[in-house]
Amino acid sequence: MAWHVRNEPNAARYRAEGSWLGRTIADDARDWANRLGNEQVFLGEPAPVTYAGLLADAMALGVALRRLGVRPGEVISFMIPNWTEAAVINLAAAIMGYVINPIVPIYREKETGFILRNCRSRVIFVPTAFRQFDYAEMLDTMRAELPDLTHVVTVRGFSHGAIDYTDLVESGRGVAMDTPAVDPGNIKLVIYTSGTTGSPKAVLHSHETLARAVAASALHWAIAPGDVVLMPSPVTHISGYSNGLERPFLGGTRTVLMESWNADEAVNLIDRHTASMTVAATPFLQELVTAAARKSSRLESFRVFACGGAAVPPEVIRQANATFAHPCAFRVYGSSEAPFVTLGLSATDDPIIGSETDGRVVDYDVRLIDENGLDVEEGEIVVRGPGLFLGYGDAAQTDESFLPDGFFMTGDIGRYVAGGLVITGRKKDIIIRGGENISAKEVEDALHCHPAIIEAAVVAAPHARLGEGIFAFLVIQPESVLTLGDLGLFLGKLGLAKQKVPEGFEVVTALPRTPSGKIRKDQLRVRIELGRNHLQTQRFEASQND
Repeated sequence: MAWHVRNEPNAARYRAEGSWLGRTIADDARDWANRLGNEQVFLGEPAPVTYAGLLADAMALGVALRRLGVRPGEVISFMIPNWTEAAVINLAAAIMGYVINPIVPIYREKETGFILRNCRSRVIFVPTAFRQFDYAEMLDTMRAELPDLTHVVTVRGFSHGAIDYTDLVESGRGVAMDTPAVDPGNIKLVIYTSGTTGSPKAVLHSHETLARAVAASALHWAIAPGDVVLMPSPVTHISGYSNGLERPFLGGTRTVLMESWNADEAVNLIDRHTASMTVAATPFLQELVTAAARKSSRLESFRVFACGGAAVPPEVIRQANATFAHPCAFRVYGSSEAPFVTLGLSATDDPIIGSETDGRVVDYDVRLIDENGLDVEEGEIVVRGPGLFLGYGDAAQTDESFLPDGFFMTGDIGRYVAGGLVITGRKKDIIIRGGENISAKEVEDALHCHPAIIEAAVVAAPHARLGEGIFAFLVIQPESVLTLGDLGLFLGKLGLAKQKVPEGFEVVTALPRTPSGKIRKDQLRVRIELGRNHLQTQRFEASQND
C-alpha cells in the first residue's frame, strides 16, 4: 500500500543531532543475540525465550511470509493477547520490511473489518480462540469482504482454513533467503486510534520515530539493560507495544507479559522477577496499590510506574507513593501519535509534579495556542519532536492536524503548573454552558475527592435554557447513597463555582473504556442522546439563580 506521509520539516536536524539513529529493531536484535544470545528476554514463560531463539524464530517467520508472497512495505496484522508470539511477529516484520499492524483483541467484526480494509492487510495472526471467543470463525465470516487479506494464521491452536503459526515458522526455518535492506525512515507501524470522536485513524510511525520516543523515556527514567518491565497493557496498544515488545531490543530490558490483568498476580510477578517498571492506565495502579497492601508487599524493586492513558486523580498517585518502597508512581501524557510527551517527575523534582501535573515535557517542543494560533497560558497543546508520528493514513486527516511548521494539534487543552504540564480537557470535552466553557476534567477531579466516588466521568447534556448542562456518570462505593444535593454541597465546600456543579448524574457499575483505559465518552454521550438520562429538574439550590 502506498502511504502518503507528510514532509517532516525537521528531519535533517533530527538525524544530524542523533535523535534518529538510522537503525531498526532488527539491527538491535542481531546485536543482542551476538552479545547475550542465551540470555532470556521474556521472563516467566513455560519455555525459555532467549535473544538468539527469538531472533531465529522471527527470521524463520519472515522467510515463511515472504514465501507466501508478502512483499516489503505490505501490512501484516496481529490480533493476539500478550503472548511472546507477538514479539516474534513484530521482529519478523522489521527484518523483512513489512509494516506491522496491531489490533486489540477485544475488537469484533465492525472494528476489525474497518482496520483490515483500511490498511489493506495481507496477513492476520489471531488466536484460534481466546476468552471464549472464536477469532478464526470471525475472520472466516469476513473473508469475502477483505480482498487484500490472503492469509489467516492461528496462534496456539489450529483452525480449518487457516495456517497454523507453529507450522508456518517451521516452514521457514533453515531456508536460505537474503533479507531486504530496510530503510529506517520507512513506515514501520500502522496503529489505529480508538475512534472516540469518529472512525479510527491510521497512525503511521517509522522505525526511527518510535525508537526515539522509547529511548528518550529510558534516559529520563534511568532504565538500563537488564531492567525488567512488567507489561499488563495490551501489546496491541502503543504503550504495551513500545514498552513490552520494542524496549527489549532498543534498550536491552526484559519483559514479563501478563495475558490478563490480576493485581495479586502482578504483585507476585514484580517481587519474583524484581521488576523495575511498567507503563499502564489508572485502574492498574489503583488495584496494584490495594493488592500490595493486602499482600504486605512494598514492591521493593519497583522504580517506575508511569500512569497515563486516562485521567489520573492526584490522590491515586499520592496513595501509591505512600504504599510502595520507592516514590515510583507519576502521571505521564502522550498518545499513539505522540508517545511520551511528558515523562513525569525525576528524583530531584517536587512531588507535586508527579501527583498534580502530567509531568515535565521531555524531547518535544510544546506550545499552547488559542483558536487563532496565538500562544496563551491555557490552550490547545501542539507538539513537535523526533518521536512524533509521520502522519495519518488519510492525507486529509494529516493536513488538518498539522501546522505548517510541523506542530501536531493534539486536541487536548492544557496549562503549566509548577513546571509540569496539566491536561485540563479536550477541545471536544469542553461543556459550553450558557456561553461559558467548563472543563469536564476539572469537575471530574473535584468529584474524585468525594469519599464515596470511585470514578467519575463528566459530559455535556442538552439543557433547554443554557444549551449544555453538566451530567456525571459515577462509580461509587458499595452501599453508598448520593443525592444531587449532597454533591452540590460537597463541591461547594471545595470551592467549585456553582455553574460547574453537575445538574444530573447516574450511578453505573463501570465506565466504558478503550483498550488503553480511556473512558469512552462518546458512548456516554450516546446514552444521553438516546434519552436514557435527562438532567434532573431539581437542581442544587445554590445554582438556581445563575
